[in-house]
Amino acid sequence: MLPFLTSISRLRLIGPLFLCALLLLLATGSGETFADEPAPLVKVLVTYHSLSGNTERMAEAVVDGVKGVPGTETLLKRVGQVTADDLFSADAVVVGSPVYWSNMSGEVKTFFDNWQFKFGVFPEFKMKNKIGAAFATGGQVSSGKEVTMLTILAAMLGNQMIVVSGGGAFGASATTEGDSPGIDKKELADAKELGRRVAEVAMKMKRGSSR
Repeated sequence: MLPFLTSISRLRLIGPLFLCALLLLLATGSGETFADEPAPLVKVLVTYHSLSGNTERMAEAVVDGVKGVPGTETLLKRVGQVTADDLFSADAVVVGSPVYWSNMSGEVKTFFDNWQFKFGVFPEFKMKNKIGAAFATGGQVSSGKEVTMLTILAAMLGNQMIVVSGGGAFGASATTEGDSPGIDKKELADAKELGRRVAEVAMKMKRGSSR
């Protein structure tokens, strides 16, 4: 009789413990660890055209902004050097141009034309849902920088990209002539802010799509 009573006592002790373990397993969904999975790496392509070096300086500041966001990888290239793999492997693309007659430069326009004629983005819309942004440099305060950025963003919208701004209403810009020719600290800070925001938005998009 004593061994039987001992077995009952053991069952009374083990039962609640087993129930607690079962409830914990159901609550977590599995027996896996609670550690969060590492966030996916976000790739940002920053590409530009520059003759004087001003747009290149802005591009470098955009890259600095991207690098300030953990979990990002940046690629800085002139528009004529971008490959199909550079373009399609990027989660975000930031394009910069000097102002040529109140518009993007011919080299930047050719870059966008190459999306189809060289890289074949259509009809699959291979750039769809990637993040896009723009920056520009111009000689005067009112020289067409906003129009230039809007034409860049329009090309991105035509490819069903998601465009964002930062550092300004339409992107980052710099006035390169006047009392203090070149790029000032405020304009470089705006370009850096643009890079940071692009990286953060791209990170949110990629985390959401990977769930």
